[in-house]
Amino acid sequence: QVQLVESGGGLVQPGGSLRLSCAASGSIFSSYTMGWYRQAPGKQRELVAGITTTNRADYADSAQGRFTISRDNAKNTVYLQMNSLKPEDTAVYFCSAFRTIPARERYWGQGTQVTVSS
Repeated sequence: QVQLVESGGGLVQPGGSLRLSCAASGSIFSSYTMGWYRQAPGKQRELVAGITTTNRADYADSAQGRFTISRDNAKNTVYLQMNSLKPEDTAVYFCSAFRTIPARERYWGQGTQVTVSS
């Protein structure tokens, strides 16, 4: 079992920045691929960025060049640095932990609201 707690969301003006954090507890954090997803009202949840156990990062096209995902295994925490925010980035952002060995597991945090508005 893994417990995930997101923080760092809030209201920011267009062009601004936010840094989301996701603190994990309960299992071996370094064995999980970590991801940030978001869900806007009336839309499906979508992957924003992911980072593997070997620190390989991948981004959705919408996040490429503006967002940076990173992880600190010593602190059991994954981060999402979001720059040049746009109104269309407004959503609830969720942290996810995933692995397939020794068993397929996926865990979600409760989400943190990000609102980009002037």
